[in-house]
Amino acid sequence: MKNFRIEFKWAIIFSVFTLIWMVGEKSIGLHDELIAKQAVYTNLIAIPYIIIFFLAIKDKRDNYYNGIMSWKQGVISGGVLSVIIAVLAPIVQYVVSTLISPEFFQHAIDHAVESGRMKRDGAASLYNLNFFLIQAIFGSLAMGVVTSAIVAAFLKKSPKND
Repeated sequence: MKNFRIEFKWAIIFSVFTLIWMVGEKSIGLHDELIAKQAVYTNLIAIPYIIIFFLAIKDKRDNYYNGIMSWKQGVISGGVLSVIIAVLAPIVQYVVSTLISPEFFQHAIDHAVESGRMKRDGAASLYNLNFFLIQAIFGSLAMGVVTSAIVAAFLKKSPKND
């Protein structure tokens, strides 16, 4: 566990940031009156997520590997970070869905039906806590590993030959 202290720290930062972002989305109306725009604007969260992964893997390189890190080490660090985030994701999603924005699913269902994009049953099967929990877990893993591979390519550093 001591070897992954940096990943735990950044997974907590990632999770807290997600909660803050969701409070922001809710406060500007993307979970109710502006729900039609939520799907577009929520994707902007990818930018700070990439920055968080960059900072996490850089922290690992600089403070665990003493400034020298292979691509493989960076990917492993990012993979561990992704797994921890995926473990925390159901807790984060539960907090978002029950405390921050408990009416989100109903608003999303109503919007999907009223806009003609879906029938009520289909919308209800897509906009519910169970579906979002699964999406949060697997989305965290998939995007985390891909992001880690890319970020690690930029952050790898070999020892200098004198």
